[in-house]
Amino acid sequence: MLADLCLALIIAGLSAYAVMGGADFGAGFWDLTAGGAHRGGRVRGMVARSMGPVWEANHVWLIFVLVIFWTCFPVAFGSAMSTLYVPLFIATIGIIFRGTAFALRGQAATINEARVLGGLFALSSVLVPFCMGAALGAVGSGRVPVGNAAGDPFTSWLNPTSILVGVLAVITGAYLAAVFMAGDAARGGFRDLVLAFRGRALASGALSGVVAIGGLIVLHEDARSLFDGLTSSPGLFFVVGSALAGALTLALVWHESFEAARYSAAAAVGCVTVGWAFAQSPYLLPNELTLEQAAAGDTTLVAVLLSVAVGLLLLVPSLYLLYSFVLKGRLDEDFESLDQRFQPLSAGDDSKEGA
Repeated sequence: MLADLCLALIIAGLSAYAVMGGADFGAGFWDLTAGGAHRGGRVRGMVARSMGPVWEANHVWLIFVLVIFWTCFPVAFGSAMSTLYVPLFIATIGIIFRGTAFALRGQAATINEARVLGGLFALSSVLVPFCMGAALGAVGSGRVPVGNAAGDPFTSWLNPTSILVGVLAVITGAYLAAVFMAGDAARGGFRDLVLAFRGRALASGALSGVVAIGGLIVLHEDARSLFDGLTSSPGLFFVVGSALAGALTLALVWHESFEAARYSAAAAVGCVTVGWAFAQSPYLLPNELTLEQAAAGDTTLVAVLLSVAVGLLLLVPSLYLLYSFVLKGRLDEDFESLDQRFQPLSAGDDSKEGA
């Protein structure tokens, strides 16, 4: 029972990170694909405006998941981290460089500096979720054996299931980001950006659905136990729930009901993470280590649960206030296209400086 509660906390934190952190990374995807310095300026400006108040808070859930994982299930944590050190190291470096680039890009003095920082931010935004998804795919497909570095450091995450999950992580993040930023653009009254992100949300949402359905074929051939878990009760219930929530989101986006679409999109992603957990049950490392076998002693689990209960009393109200302020526009900054600061001064502006 205690182990189940700790696992539930991990799944809740993973779902929150998949939604909030995923949207954060997805914004970087749209930054990468926005176009040239001038043509993509307004899209990049919207990315910076939407991410500014929340980008650091979005990643608190990663720390939450990791701390509970290594404390409550140390054998599984050590096995996964030592086998999957390559993608996880790449993801860690990517997170560091991504945050640095995002923070510094607004202070760039030249267009060349902005391009380098922007490229670093955007490329990291794609690389990090792919590597994290690939690592999850390695676990789900049973390629992480028990033991210190017992699995292959490359084939464990460079395989059909891992690549599938990595690609889905990138596409899903882009989908969430487009939905969220369409709503932000509507609140700000930027009609051109509403249409831009609405189109992106519809396209990426449809693509994520196609990849997910096609991915079942990959799982059938490469990770049969995971496929069986996702296509039978209760995993199937959440798979269907995710599909329905995704279809609802597309309908809401089509009709520009972006606020409601935020929640249905989040529900679609949350159903996937919960369904995945049920599909693996009773294993934490499929075919290797069950949840009960992996759990730490009861004293440790009780201490973690009590600590989390106290911590959530502070964390949840704080995040609620932050996101409620963001959704109400109380933290909105003035919109600025990211190419504006690099455009040459007009003749009138130049004459004013001379005066």
